[in-house]
Amino acid sequence: MGFKHISLFLLLSLLILTILSGADQALASDKKQHVSQRNKTALAAAGGGGKEMLKGRKQTSGCNLFQGRWVFDASYPFYDSSTCPFIDGEFDCLKFGRPDKQFLKYSWLPDSCTVPRFDGEAFLKKWRGKRVMFVGDSLSLNMWESLGCMIHSSVPNTKTTFLKRTPLSSLTFQEYDVTLFLYRTPYLVDISKESVGRVLNLGAIEDGADAWKNMDLLVFNSWHWWTHTGVQSQGWDFIRDGSSLTRDMDRLDAFNKGLTTWGQWIDQNVNISQTRVFFQGISPTHYMGREWNEPRKTCNGQMQPLTGSTYPGGSLPAASIVSRVLSSMRTSVYLLDITTLSQLRKDAHPSTYGGDGGTDCSHWCLPGLPDTWNQLLYAALSM
Repeated sequence: MGFKHISLFLLLSLLILTILSGADQALASDKKQHVSQRNKTALAAAGGGGKEMLKGRKQTSGCNLFQGRWVFDASYPFYDSSTCPFIDGEFDCLKFGRPDKQFLKYSWLPDSCTVPRFDGEAFLKKWRGKRVMFVGDSLSLNMWESLGCMIHSSVPNTKTTFLKRTPLSSLTFQEYDVTLFLYRTPYLVDISKESVGRVLNLGAIEDGADAWKNMDLLVFNSWHWWTHTGVQSQGWDFIRDGSSLTRDMDRLDAFNKGLTTWGQWIDQNVNISQTRVFFQGISPTHYMGREWNEPRKTCNGQMQPLTGSTYPGGSLPAASIVSRVLSSMRTSVYLLDITTLSQLRKDAHPSTYGGDGGTDCSHWCLPGLPDTWNQLLYAALSM
């Protein structure tokens, strides 16, 4: 009888040990999964995510650079506009009397990762001997000048060659043999002179596109000029859509067709083993205060970003077109999805401090928001 009790006790002890061992293994496995995921996020934030991060057009891992909020940051801005020789007057808000400076003191804080601080010298070393080109309208100009100033502030004594021309401008950091180009073409597709006048050809990219080839990094942008109306501002007299010639058409439809032509050009002419391709994303305007619940306001006099991570006015239809075109392409183009984070910056425009006497709620002050675009470009390039 005693032997039976001893056997039963031993059996129960063995069973308890087995259960505890299984629980420990499950706990260790669960802990390992959490550590693994944390390591992945840290790796992505540190720039170790690999090229697979680019395949989804946006980031598909735990680090989404474009979902977050603006926070006050006393370490900003990256540079002083008075010491940067590359800024156009229309962006130099402090030079033209903007009295408030708090708009310079905000950094973008993603919800799921840390953005590495921009290091201009590290950028030059990584891209030594390379050619970087921004292609698009004056928002490309905004971003190109911003990147030039950010790099210059890191290596203020390095020699540069700065050539400002139309349509092709360049800034070369001679010691590193790195050139930043700007190619001005507001529609990406061609405008040609025909007997009827200036014709926007939605199906053609021939004028100057050879200049885009053989670059190591391409950053494209287009949209703002597609919304212009009137003979003086729209840049064309007729639109050619296939065999059809019309005085006007739905501008979103025209943008979709023009951007599709651009996408086909990229697929046919760009080798992504040699060239990284980005699309800058749609930069918003702030002329209508009702979009952020101040119906009688514009960007004029705004001194703070909107709080939170969503814009009351909602998304932009043009941004949806960009996403749709990029997803239909064979070439992997990284969408620098700056739309929402820029919508939150109603305070960052030149407004009446652009030097021309008007109210500019379309472009951005330098230093300012385009510096964040470039910091996110810098982060994306490291992933």
